[in-house]
Amino acid sequence: MAVRNAQAVWNGAFKEGDGTMTTGTGVSFDFSASTRFEDGQGSNPEELLGAAHAGCFSMALAAGLGRNGFNPTRVATKANVHINRMEAGFRVTLIELECEAVVPGIDEAKFQEVAEATKTGCPISAALAATPINLTAKLVSA
Repeated sequence: MAVRNAQAVWNGAFKEGDGTMTTGTGVSFDFSASTRFEDGQGSNPEELLGAAHAGCFSMALAAGLGRNGFNPTRVATKANVHINRMEAGFRVTLIELECEAVVPGIDEAKFQEVAEATKTGCPISAALAATPINLTAKLVSA
């Protein structure tokens, strides 16, 4: 099976420092305390986690719909990753998936059934099982 990788380098102290996260394919993202906990320019681990989760969910939903005889023409997912200060430090406390899909020929009940199964079935959701995941799935017309 495939092994994917990424790396991160941090330079300096926590507040004043900065770093770079780089995917195995060479895409780099600058990050800092400001980009993570304020509105600074750059990325952050939670944003990248959200991108991974949204991508995984969209692909898995397309696959699940296909296994049920429905081929989507578009699946778009947004992941809102909530990070909060807890007694034990900062924690990801909730992920909200907001999905809109165009799926010819499917009814609302079947779409919701497949979407809910995908919420727990996609590999990233499974890896994040300790975190509550809320799903809003909307069937839209083309």
